[in-house]
Amino acid sequence: MLQSQLNRVVSPLLSHHAPFSQRYLTGLVLTGQYESPDSNTIQLSECAKTFDSKVASKLSELASISKISKCRTFYGLHEDYPVVTLSIIEDSQNNKKLLDYDVASRHCIAESVRTAIGNGVSSLKSDKSVDHIEVDSAGNAKAASEGAQLALYSYDTLKTEKQPAPILSQCKLLDLPAACVKDWENGLANANSQNIARHLMETPGNHMTPRLFVETLKTKVEEEYAGKVTIVVRDKDWITEQKMGSFLSVAKGSEEPPFLLEIHYKNSDSSPICLVGKGVTFDTGGISIKPSKGMDAMRADMGGAACVAGATLGAASLNLPINLVTLIPLCENMPSGCATKPGDVVTAMNGKTIQIDNTDAEGRLILADALTYADSFEPSVVIDMATLTGAMAVALGGECVGTYSTCNDLWNTLEKGGYISGDRLWRMPLFKEYGDLLKSATADINNISSAPYGGSITAAKFLQNFVECKSWAHLDIAGVMDSTSSMSYLPKGMSGRPTRSIIEALKLMSLEK
Repeated sequence: MLQSQLNRVVSPLLSHHAPFSQRYLTGLVLTGQYESPDSNTIQLSECAKTFDSKVASKLSELASISKISKCRTFYGLHEDYPVVTLSIIEDSQNNKKLLDYDVASRHCIAESVRTAIGNGVSSLKSDKSVDHIEVDSAGNAKAASEGAQLALYSYDTLKTEKQPAPILSQCKLLDLPAACVKDWENGLANANSQNIARHLMETPGNHMTPRLFVETLKTKVEEEYAGKVTIVVRDKDWITEQKMGSFLSVAKGSEEPPFLLEIHYKNSDSSPICLVGKGVTFDTGGISIKPSKGMDAMRADMGGAACVAGATLGAASLNLPINLVTLIPLCENMPSGCATKPGDVVTAMNGKTIQIDNTDAEGRLILADALTYADSFEPSVVIDMATLTGAMAVALGGECVGTYSTCNDLWNTLEKGGYISGDRLWRMPLFKEYGDLLKSATADINNISSAPYGGSITAAKFLQNFVECKSWAHLDIAGVMDSTSSMSYLPKGMSGRPTRSIIEALKLMSLEK
């Protein structure tokens, strides 16, 4: 039974395509940009101009009949490309919402390219006759491949009838320089890493238990990263020996055993960068049980785990010269006769006692011990990610990731990584006064605040009690768990955000070593 579940989970993570003989239509995504918001004149990309010249300017003539909002599809213009979509790149100078800082303006056009290419690929993906899609690099091959690959993804693992995804490639109408090809490949690596996270998050809880999460990653590494990435699996006995009482207090309510998964990627002799991801593979809330409406989405409460796993494999795909240690505490949060009760007091790995007044504030409990363990590697940087609080979703919605950091340099790197990826981060405060709200009369600290406000901040202050590393960041990704933002290249479903932002930040860190 376990193997059959595993096969359904793992196989979509491996790249399989239909034989060439089954491909019968090639679609083409081209881009253009209006001269101004009020103009009806389109400036075609170099690739689009080349195609237009091959069809006696029919593309430009048809496109000028009426203004195109996002994209428009044309049929029968060329025998080699029976289906062509022209996507409009939004004028970045008029996209004021992205221009928060100077650094953002440099990457604004890249996000416009991702969006335009994503719109075009989504349009062609809906045409079941299209089996191969060539994509215009639109002046930014990396952004184009990211937008295309992210838009192409869909979760159909458990469906009996599957529609094979079209094969993506760069447009062959132009002779592409080696740098452009390399940028395309790097963009694919970034997008594939995010798609790994999306797949892990989207999989239903009974098909992604802690054990299945471990086996899925082990298989992925063995298939594609052998010799580059090492997996170490710590079981319940090891967790108990390490006196991770905070972690075990969450796991004890479920019949599924907990694991602490370590993923090691070492391509440098420098001090390690530690990534830590919350891995609650299904969260009922425990005894402090959640309402039934929408609880199915709690299959993605391991979004932090999924994103740090995706980012680690992305770093390996890109051969980044860094030393990376990724730690993922995995368990379920279930109500049972063995479950932790509100008011219980447990002892964490670092010796602190914790009063658990709300068992639905469980993510911080498993992260507490994982963060303490992270310090044993003497890291230069620690970054944790978790779908930690609904308060963050209320505060920032889905447009950016709330980020807390004890180090300005680390924050600056993360912020820049977010702008490069188009998946932005926003800094939140770590004022001492919020930590005072976690005082307990019974234990060293309470797992929830005594006040009804600032819930994401007090959660971050709780985690700070378990971090020794001076360069630490906590990303509360609850608001970006699913695709509710303006990123049209992320179809409905779990988002895998902010995997690409972390990869970009890791690239920047590798340049500083």
